Amino acid sequence: MKLKERVAFIDQKLEELYPDPPIPLDHVDPYTLLIAVLLSAQCTDARVNKVTPALFQLASTPEEMAQRSVDEINAIVRPCGLAPRKAKAIHELSHLLIKRHKAQVPESMDALEALPGVGHKTASVVMAQAFGVSSFPVDTHIHRLAQRWKLTNGKSVAQTEKDLKRHFVEDRWNSLHLQIIYYGREYCPAHACHGLACPICKTCFPERKNKVQNRKA
Repeated sequence: MKLKERVAFIDQKLEELYPDPPIPLDHVDPYTLLIAVLLSAQCTDARVNKVTPALFQLASTPEEMAQRSVDEINAIVRPCGLAPRKAKAIHELSHLLIKRHKAQVPESMDALEALPGVGHKTASVVMAQAFGVSSFPVDTHIHRLAQRWKLTNGKSVAQTEKDLKRHFVEDRWNSLHLQIIYYGREYCPAHACHGLACPICKTCFPERKNKVQNRKA
């Protein structure tokens, strides 16, 4: 299957399976989403959703969080991994939101990326999911599937993002980000499909299964 046909099939299949993908991280506003996304680095969404209720009970606004100590924050977010670093970043970015942005999460990639603990992926998620700005956040899971589906030759997440934005129309970026995540979890996990078993892999790359069968024969 040629690249253009493959892109169209993947787009159609993902939209068919996940027409209205929910945001996996529990939040109530841009600030709580920002904190949840920051915590999700090297941590599952499910674990973050178990931790954030207690954290947001402690503090759910920049003003409240800035009044808490790093140790108080760290004690709650410890199950998420990299807790000391994340707790410090949450505390510091809350102070900076008050100082620079009147305690509001800025609707700007540059301003978001200037906050402690906020990288390009985190900023992209906030722009897409909090503000509806067309972005294509690429984490390691999306990077893996884009390579498996031969949508990118890039060896970096940054190159994969550029390639995915080039392949898919802009008004699909925000949904596709979530749809690919859900599809990977349900159909195409790293150590189960191997590019052989899921509906997209079987349809787009039938030769892979034939090669494996020929090797076994």
